Parts: sequence; C-alpha cells; structure tokens
Amino acid sequence: MSKTASMVMKIIGASLALAAVICLLIGGWHDLSVGCCGMKKRLSKRFHSEYDDYADEELFG
Repeated sequence: MSKTASMVMKIIGASLALAAVICLLIGGWHDLSVGCCGMKKRLSKRFHSEYDDYADEELFG
C-alpha cells in the first residue's frame, strides 16, 4: 500500500474508534449519572457528623 492510503486508513480507524467511544458515553450516560449519585450518597453516609442520628426537631420542637 502507498503511504497515502495507509495514512487515510489510520485516520478512518481513529475516527471510528472515537465515534465508538462517544457512542458508549452517550449510551451509558444514565448509568454514569446513577453511579455518580450513588457515590455521593455513600460518601455522605461515610463522612457524616456524629450528631446526625438525633432528631433535633423532636428535641427542640
């Protein structure tokens, strides 16, 4: 193959690979957002205050 044809094939291959990654991101966007929200919830539970267990509205209400 000539150098030009080889270069064109590399460009086409890179373009298809990029398109595949973009399609995977778009297809899995919901799963990514659910995973991100789940991570926030787990971190908030892990690093909570020791006084979060008390029902303040019942104590001072």
